[in-house]
Amino acid sequence: MEVAFYSSAGWGSWGLPAKPVIPEGMAFLVDDDLLFEDDRGLRASAVANVWLRLRPSDGCPAPSSWGTYARMLRDWIVAAQLHGVDVFDTRDRLKALLSTYAVDRAGGDPKQYLGAETWNQHMSVLSKFYKWAVSEKYATAVPFTYHEAEAVYAETTDKILVNDANRRAPHPHVKIKYLEDDFASMLVNAFAGLRPNGSEDEGSERFRGRHLARNSAVVDLVLSSGLRLQEFTYLLVCEIPPLPTAPRLMPIPFPIPEKITKGSKFRVAWTSYTSLARLHAYIGLERMLTCESSSWRPPRRWGEPLFVSQMDSVGGRVNGRRVKWNSLGPGQRRRLVAPDGGSMLLATRSDGGPFTAWSSLFERTSRRIAERYEPRFPRVHPHRCRHTFAMATMERLVAGFYEQAARLSAAGGDADAALAHYLTTTEPLLVLRDLLGHSSVLTTEKYLKRLDMLRIFREHYEDTGRRWGLLDHERAEREADAELEDEGALV
Repeated sequence: MEVAFYSSAGWGSWGLPAKPVIPEGMAFLVDDDLLFEDDRGLRASAVANVWLRLRPSDGCPAPSSWGTYARMLRDWIVAAQLHGVDVFDTRDRLKALLSTYAVDRAGGDPKQYLGAETWNQHMSVLSKFYKWAVSEKYATAVPFTYHEAEAVYAETTDKILVNDANRRAPHPHVKIKYLEDDFASMLVNAFAGLRPNGSEDEGSERFRGRHLARNSAVVDLVLSSGLRLQEFTYLLVCEIPPLPTAPRLMPIPFPIPEKITKGSKFRVAWTSYTSLARLHAYIGLERMLTCESSSWRPPRRWGEPLFVSQMDSVGGRVNGRRVKWNSLGPGQRRRLVAPDGGSMLLATRSDGGPFTAWSSLFERTSRRIAERYEPRFPRVHPHRCRHTFAMATMERLVAGFYEQAARLSAAGGDADAALAHYLTTTEPLLVLRDLLGHSSVLTTEKYLKRLDMLRIFREHYEDTGRRWGLLDHERAEREADAELEDEGALV
């Protein structure tokens, strides 16, 4: 059984009276014999395809998730076929299959192993599928058992159903990490091919990576803006904000098109002057050289090329028709060919084509830092940079840095008045909520608690106490020593 992805290209030659009502890029399952039904009716793969087509209207609009859902269903269906169990069998047989499946995925073939988080996601998808299948009369039983539990947050208590098939996972604060300032700086320098302290690597093992300006500029942007992987991967070069004429302390607004954000929600992030300057330096030199007179064209499997002309920061003519950039999703953006050649995406390869392999680049770079310079350096995924941005920004908001910058800039008359007013009148949590694109400040608060928000307030409290003479650390040290001395006297 294979996972394939739907394309409507050439549908007019299929002999159909109308274009199929299937989302472009939708994942679907295909049995090895290419049949979708047999003498018993629709096969399980065909029923799964019906459910998959409904994902965009049931809280899953992101095409990247459709393939994940399809692969999870495929693995379950293949396991059922292997053990001679019908996907819509009796409850006893389905529960027996689930037990065997759990053992196989927890301690069987290493290639089939699923960690606790991935397994729980797998169970969540199967649970949704079976609930739908029962409601639509495809199934009469589900393989899961649920128990009722209470979910408590702040002063609110809700009753929820918990799937007993879920495994225990590490607490959130253990899973989600961020980089302290020294490690964040180390990461940017490593992407630039420099030593951790920012100096040239003069040793015999000097790193001579490619596209150093591109890599360091983009990672610096992510650390200063909190963009998600999909958001910075599919940014167009013409969507980068212009660089202010003079350096400034105030953050610079950075609009993120809704078609590449999580949940397709438009938001305005921000970035620093230094990060934006670094990005413009990359665009003006290295990127220009890779794209100038490039003959790159998107591969046929992506679809037809989209040739751009008469472009500006809002839109351009694409294959002769005026289009706004914020109406284009990732799949369309990577097919855009610039007027002078090369991809329209911000990050490009040596041939001018789009560069999208950021996850593997982050993995290799963080591993190189740990092996050559700092053994404690963690494996870094792009999303860890978003966590780092959240913590660094909250720290500055709590310390009043941005508020002070807004007041100074407003006094000089060179700041955006609306942003200055916003920073001087809005609570830090609300500011961070808007920057991260969370739907609720409760989400932001819960997210920050997982990242150790208390550290920010503790350090700010201690720093303020030292500056104003409210905390006597020498006295505290003496009291702590006395406690230890008392303990020794009792031994």
